[in-house]
Amino acid sequence: MKKFIVGWICLWWLAIAVAWAQNGRIEGTVIDRFTRKPLELVNVVVVGLPQGSSTDAEGKFVIEQIPPGIYRLQASFLGYKTVYTAEYRVNHLTPHIQIEMEEDEEMLGEVTVTATPFPRVTESPVSLRVIGLQEIEKVPGANRDISRVVQNYPGVAFSPIGYRNDLIVRGGGPSENSFYLDGIEIPNINHFSTQGASGGPVGLIDADLIRNVRFYSGSFPVSRGNALSSVLDFQLRDGDMEHNSVKATLGASEVALTSNGHLGKKTSYLVSVRQSYLQMLFKILGLPFLPAYTDASFKLKTRFNAYNELTILGLGGIDRMKLNLGLEGEDAEYLLSYLPEINQETFTVGGVYRHYAGRHVQSVTLSHSYLNNRNLKYRDNDDSRPENLTLNLGSVEQETQLRLDNTSTWERWKLDAGIELGYLQYTNHTYQRVYGNSLSVTDYRTALDIIRWGLYASLNYTGVDERFTASLGVRTDGNNYNSRMKELWRQLSPRMSVSYRLADGWYLSGHMGLYYQLPPYTALGFKDADGMYVNRSLKYTSVTQESLGLAWRPNESMELTAEGFYKGYDHMPLSVVDGIPLACKGNDYGVVGNERLVSVAQGRAYGVELMFRWLLRQKLNLASSLTFFKSEFRQSDSGEYLPSAWDNQFIWNASGTYNFPKHWSVGLRVSWIGGSPYTPYDVDKSSLVEAWDAQGRGYYDYTRYNAERLSSYAKLDVRVDKVFYWKKCMLGFYLDLQNITASKLKQADVLMSTGVIENPEAPLSEQRYVMKYLPQESGTLLPTLGITFEY
Repeated sequence: MKKFIVGWICLWWLAIAVAWAQNGRIEGTVIDRFTRKPLELVNVVVVGLPQGSSTDAEGKFVIEQIPPGIYRLQASFLGYKTVYTAEYRVNHLTPHIQIEMEEDEEMLGEVTVTATPFPRVTESPVSLRVIGLQEIEKVPGANRDISRVVQNYPGVAFSPIGYRNDLIVRGGGPSENSFYLDGIEIPNINHFSTQGASGGPVGLIDADLIRNVRFYSGSFPVSRGNALSSVLDFQLRDGDMEHNSVKATLGASEVALTSNGHLGKKTSYLVSVRQSYLQMLFKILGLPFLPAYTDASFKLKTRFNAYNELTILGLGGIDRMKLNLGLEGEDAEYLLSYLPEINQETFTVGGVYRHYAGRHVQSVTLSHSYLNNRNLKYRDNDDSRPENLTLNLGSVEQETQLRLDNTSTWERWKLDAGIELGYLQYTNHTYQRVYGNSLSVTDYRTALDIIRWGLYASLNYTGVDERFTASLGVRTDGNNYNSRMKELWRQLSPRMSVSYRLADGWYLSGHMGLYYQLPPYTALGFKDADGMYVNRSLKYTSVTQESLGLAWRPNESMELTAEGFYKGYDHMPLSVVDGIPLACKGNDYGVVGNERLVSVAQGRAYGVELMFRWLLRQKLNLASSLTFFKSEFRQSDSGEYLPSAWDNQFIWNASGTYNFPKHWSVGLRVSWIGGSPYTPYDVDKSSLVEAWDAQGRGYYDYTRYNAERLSSYAKLDVRVDKVFYWKKCMLGFYLDLQNITASKLKQADVLMSTGVIENPEAPLSEQRYVMKYLPQESGTLLPTLGITFEY
């Protein structure tokens, strides 16, 4: 640890000895959003600085002598609505910035509009957070992983164990989220993803490509379907049409190389390649599993003219997780007893064609996604004997999607409508030893084709001075899996949002709506021993969402919000074997949903969220959130509600980053989460030799589901950043200390076999292992040194 810190200090002194900070410049263009024509004499200023400029006859502006850093721009013009841009990094290669302004026909004279980093969106006036470049780059403990960045927001739980970044939002499971990249749906955003859910240990998207992220913990837009708990809507940067650049990053788990620039006069590009070194790091640390991954991303954008543009993007990853055999110790022995070897390949490629026709914008989105997941496990990890095989899974998911959308705007009204079509192909070959009441072998092949479709429309109204806003929307989805799912009226999803400014800085907003999600493909394609689809009677899972929020913004840099929410689930897939909903699974490696299910379970999650944000431009970014909630389910409409797997009851996060002179910044984050419930083991069943050998781990006593609860857990993360700017390059260092207090999480003791049979004279079906409990405690200081270089 001392050598690590000393090395980091030496690197800093080496850089500071030759550093020469250069002031940057910002170039850009301002155009009318509808006519696509340049606007002259628009006032453009750097938020938080005295520098500014006005556009010329071609709509171009240049602002000189900007100290390097992360900034927003504000554009104002008589007769137009003031625009507050996303965040941009200003250095030796500041990208060309295009600003679109919308005419305000009721603005008869010049007015003073105060810019704000807390936007109000008519369709989602509650449950929406916009994550900018500053947060993505510098949130302590996140290592620029978006799934970990959003854990700082209300209602989002985090895994105290630390090796997973599953998105657990408002008491919902990790399979209840959807993700979009520049309007293209991405099935998952993590390496080593749990098939049938969406979580994983490491993010798939390179943060260097992201402009900002819209995180919806409710009140989703009608164009974003198939989600029950949250939507992450990523907006990628455009390549620089003026310069070509290369950036290298050495992070916590990988080395990355990104480049952006232009190909000719009409096409820009972004490209990223990352290679992990986790396998080497985990081996040095003596961990029982050795993950390694490679990923690549790209974006091409061609502007044919002012009215037509085409964006093509792709995202893919290759994952390999081997077992670190030969380790000693009971903890390693336990993990090695059940963890499979995992091989995954995933990619999404797609394009968006957009046509600007005055106040009407049409877009066509076409994409294809692919996931190939393979798991292999032998008893005692001994592959020398075929009879030791306990799991051999090979599964492929592919989906092609088409979306047609039109957005029309008339003064105070906005209409968005579209249609979606999708073609899914799912194949699976699974051999698995399972133990219910007796040992059995599952060995099946399946091939499933599904055509799905959706329709949506929303009408938004914005009143004078934006004092009152309202949105009415409806969506419906269907597919040909079974006769019930074909009937669009059964999945009709109405929703409504309203917001009203009570007084200067005070806003009261609310939302209510109904949402549907298709069960995972692993469930739809599951077959029994006779080769029959056993889940043909499944229904769409539904959730009603109701939320009411009050926001107070005393000035342009501060916001305090309070929001109450209620979620009511129906038709949740329930496991026939263990009697718990599928939504309570999915936070471990492997597959979720490949079992017999019935759509009879119900659930509810409700609570209150408080959040305080304070942004002092170029100085302080402070955020604190507190959530009290309950998450429960029951097996049927007449059953008793029980705590779900995600019922932590409270979450508190407080983080802040302060920017010092000379491009230093220091960030702190305190996280505290309530203890999660857990289910005791069924010792009698787990000790059976056939049962233990089938899966290499204990079985839970679901008659006492979540009857026990762990203690709460708190940790402190610290991050220090230093950036050097030269005339033609940039060099940055960061030191991220996760869990600097080395706080320990006491987990439930693990039941484990000793390998000794206590009654070898009995028949095989009655033989039992001598069992033992292993105390489980995790939590250690994790230091990370990151280096970035851009040329």
